[in-house]
Amino acid sequence: MEAVLVNKIIPFSCVDGFGNRTAIFLQGCNQDCQYCHNPETIHLCTHCGACVAVCPAGALSLAKGKVVYDPGKCCGCDSCLKACANDSSPKTQQMTAGMVYGRIQGYFPFIDGITTSGGECALYPGFLTKLYRMVKERGKTTYMDTNGQVPLWDFKELLTVTDQTMIDLKAGTKEDHLRLTGRSHELPVENILRMAEIGKLYEIRTVVVPDIVDNRKTVELGSGLISGYPQVRYKLIKYRHYGVRKAFSNIREPSDEMMEELRRAAVSKGVKEVVIV
Repeated sequence: MEAVLVNKIIPFSCVDGFGNRTAIFLQGCNQDCQYCHNPETIHLCTHCGACVAVCPAGALSLAKGKVVYDPGKCCGCDSCLKACANDSSPKTQQMTAGMVYGRIQGYFPFIDGITTSGGECALYPGFLTKLYRMVKERGKTTYMDTNGQVPLWDFKELLTVTDQTMIDLKAGTKEDHLRLTGRSHELPVENILRMAEIGKLYEIRTVVVPDIVDNRKTVELGSGLISGYPQVRYKLIKYRHYGVRKAFSNIREPSDEMMEELRRAAVSKGVKEVVIV
């Protein structure tokens, strides 16, 4: 059975889709956003061992050239993440869809559904299809938080068991998107349009970072894509310093006035619901 690297599982989240949800973060991403708030989810571990020496709890060890993680010993200090020069994490676990389902099914009486995130969860369509199918058999909803850099329309079996997607729009021009993420914005734009058309787009998301990209152009593009779909909301996320790479720790955070100006811009383009977080 297909197994993937799971970075972490958050039992209860109210910010990853409708209602109370279990959020499952998978390891590995096909973008490299400069301001990423979870840079440790981007790359796979190279087993260099730098993290082993700094772990105060003895939760990490080297065995046959591989870093081994013991979650029972981990104290959650994240010293290993700070020591990693590869934007990775040794605190991952190889899990099949059945193993993840077994881990989370105890939460089902208290949640509306699950949300898979990352990294980039859409890199693992076979895993998602199996997990979503099991979750839907229990009457829970399945949401996918994605950067849109995988052509979701190619995975029809996955879409049949996906209730909603949440797609990032990082920048409003090809040049800005390339500079910020290393990839163009064409695939995310097409995913937004296609998922909205089939009723599987819950929201689009833009992180507002002053002075790096033209945020107004981003919001204008995103608003134009979803204005014909009143059920789709636009989530504007304030850039914050927490968790980012050191090079981005000194970039200023957007003001409340800036966020409100962008909210008004989205509304003026016809978006019915704009959320600022």
